[in-house]
Amino acid sequence: MANSFKSKTDTAIGTSAATLYTCPSSTETTIIGLTVANIVTSQIVIDVQLDASARTSGAQDSVYIIKDAPIPVGSSLVVVGGEQKVVMEPGDTLKVTSNVLASADAIASLLEIT
Repeated sequence: MANSFKSKTDTAIGTSAATLYTCPSSTETTIIGLTVANIVTSQIVIDVQLDASARTSGAQDSVYIIKDAPIPVGSSLVVVGGEQKVVMEPGDTLKVTSNVLASADAIASLLEIT
């Protein structure tokens, strides 16, 4: 099995769910860090979801990692990090949504295992 560290980013995330990462086929991925930053001049509220609806086996749910989380002006929120990790299976997607247009930047640090 090969391990590969990756970093995925998205900028100006708004009110439509932005797919930050999709787990490739024949790959398991561990999210080792996920930070979302407020890039506008007012507070925003974000949701982060793990969408497993494309899985070929097991639970095919879309679940929130965090929902309605406020991020003040000039701040960021560490959604995943420290001792918390999230495992993704092939076809799973990581999605970020804000309540304000073009208001959030996100970065995910990942470990892909193939």
